Amino acid sequence: MCAFNMYFVVLVFLFATLSTVDSVESWSLNYIYTALSKPVELPGIHEFTAMGLMNDKQIDYYDSVSKKKIPKQDWMKEKLPADYWEKGTQSRKSKEQWFKVNVNILMERMRHNNTDVHILQWKHGCEIDQQPDGTLKFMKGIDQYSYDGDDFLSFDDATMQWVAPVDQAQLTKRKWDGVQILNQYTKGYLEKECVDWLSKFMEYEDKEFSRPDSPPKVYAFAKKARTAGHVRLTCMATGFYPKDVLMHIKKNGVPLTKHDGVQSAGVLPNDDETYQIRMSVQIPEADKETYECYVDHRTLKEPIVEKWDGKCCDCSSAGAVVIGAVTAIIVVLIFVLVVLFVLHRRGTIVIPGLRTTDCGNGVAATGNGVAFSAVKT
Repeated sequence: MCAFNMYFVVLVFLFATLSTVDSVESWSLNYIYTALSKPVELPGIHEFTAMGLMNDKQIDYYDSVSKKKIPKQDWMKEKLPADYWEKGTQSRKSKEQWFKVNVNILMERMRHNNTDVHILQWKHGCEIDQQPDGTLKFMKGIDQYSYDGDDFLSFDDATMQWVAPVDQAQLTKRKWDGVQILNQYTKGYLEKECVDWLSKFMEYEDKEFSRPDSPPKVYAFAKKARTAGHVRLTCMATGFYPKDVLMHIKKNGVPLTKHDGVQSAGVLPNDDETYQIRMSVQIPEADKETYECYVDHRTLKEPIVEKWDGKCCDCSSAGAVVIGAVTAIIVVLIFVLVVLFVLHRRGTIVIPGLRTTDCGNGVAATGNGVAFSAVKT
């Protein structure tokens, strides 16, 4: 069990979201584009990938090898006509070429050479709440750009202005904010067009597939922390459906909070359409207080309370050093794969020129058609 626990801790460490029990159900639709400056010798990692995600579940996919936009859910394939996929393929081929040009331009702008792999990424989409009466309420829109995993530019839907967290993005911000009609279009897409597509996809999926509710399985375990004399206590719940769940780590019956150092990897999808969540906190190895994992879900008649047995997976093992080294390698490898492949979760990048929007069918485009070179410093 310890080996499984440690692998899970490493895996979910790289993601972050949080969902709680509520009568309101949240839905999201996001599109993520990732371009690399040069090929890498890693399986499944391509110079360019694009994917659609509904509630963190992949619904379509394109990469620079297959060069074809394909459905990843049966209901997408059955409900959407052939020309939807043909137009989407052409749109993503166009984006692939545009990203290829702009990765190189941005490398020059950042004064980077081609020795290392550099990453340009764009994420855009919307999130809504489905009210108890079935109506949909827009919650927020996302339009973010990043370079090498660092925030570069993001759209503030409320003010219709671009936010530049780094000095290198200020010129792009001024350029884009200077064309208000494009900012108005971006706001309109996030609040209306994206929501319309999400609503349509929700209807298609609901008619095609209704998964039975599934209760969570809950585990409590600990492993040696980086701080000497401490362990990291982890609570994990997995195998539950629907997505909404409530989790606490309790000390002597009192829930711990972020102020106590609690970290959450949030709700993540499993391969079998169920979900998982993890929370952890660092505590002294000699701590003799009572720690419990508290989990509530709509499938449960009463919350699950799993008490930690006080044991640590790798604290007294003779192979702790080896396990730690292997774990560190796994962290690095998974981090590279996640950054290259997508999502967590920080999509933001600079694209100081043409801005294209994958409006469901992936054929709409906005912008002035100018690449990065037009706004280089």
